[in-house]
Amino acid sequence: MLGLIGILYGPLLWHWVDGWLNKSISIQHEYFSHGLLGIPFAAYLVWERRAAWHKLPPQMHWLAFPLLLVAVPFYSSGLVDLMNLSLPLLLAGLLLVLKGKPGFRLQSFPWLLLLLATPTQLPYLIEPYVLPLQGFIASVAGFILQQFGVDVQVDGIYLSVSNQLVEVAPHCAGLKMLFTSLYMGLILVYWTGLNRSRLRTGLFFTGIVAISVAGNIVRNTVLAFFHGAQMTRAFDWLHESWGGDLYSAATLGMLIVLIRLLEQYAPASLRVSATVPDARSQVSPLRKSSAEPGKTAGNPINTRPHPPRPDYF
Repeated sequence: MLGLIGILYGPLLWHWVDGWLNKSISIQHEYFSHGLLGIPFAAYLVWERRAAWHKLPPQMHWLAFPLLLVAVPFYSSGLVDLMNLSLPLLLAGLLLVLKGKPGFRLQSFPWLLLLLATPTQLPYLIEPYVLPLQGFIASVAGFILQQFGVDVQVDGIYLSVSNQLVEVAPHCAGLKMLFTSLYMGLILVYWTGLNRSRLRTGLFFTGIVAISVAGNIVRNTVLAFFHGAQMTRAFDWLHESWGGDLYSAATLGMLIVLIRLLEQYAPASLRVSATVPDARSQVSPLRKSSAEPGKTAGNPINTRPHPPRPDYF
């Protein structure tokens, strides 16, 4: 079965990896390049749980058949997005047909990592709603440049720096980096066990959004300055070359710093455990004085040491 899946989906997975590495895939599909890390990690989790998988009794869930029946026409349709989605659908159907609901529950997190790394047109559908974020980044970047005496004018999502027009596009507004940061944050939350605390998990993902937005403000400010100063090589280095990869690595490194700070300083919960006073500590002095020697008032248990019990053979 694994060999058949490899024959069917090996070329498709290679197309993903080659497109992500060489940036020869569409811009929307490039948003899912976090799969370079997520898919191998998902495979590692599946291998790690192989003993628990074998212990599950064989059973079948009825939802397996609709998923498998949908995956087959998706794969044979010839449409890229439907072929991509057929892989997680097929794997979900196989999990349910082999081990039923317990098997799918066991492998649910690796399956989720694969699903979130499957290239689709979801970024294209989200881009129209990122326009306020683009305008906000352009405004803040223009304000920062003005503080350094740079001649800049802001018009919506456009910056005019020294008569050089710069557009804060959805891709440049950090939507791709936000996708990657949230995906890697999901892996870190699982790996470190932070998901045991809802408060820390919520603060962590809120911090991810803040770090992504702040980082893209700085990046777009520098890019606008490079473009306005006609520093073409520096602009290309940060925009398309390994300078962008260095920025991405620094952003992901900040996630590790954030998760360590939360583990050290953030409480696990906002609930305050109420301490109930011990009733025995509230015994009146008169009652204490009337207690027999060797006994505690309000407690008939003798506190004197007992003689050692004999050993029975």
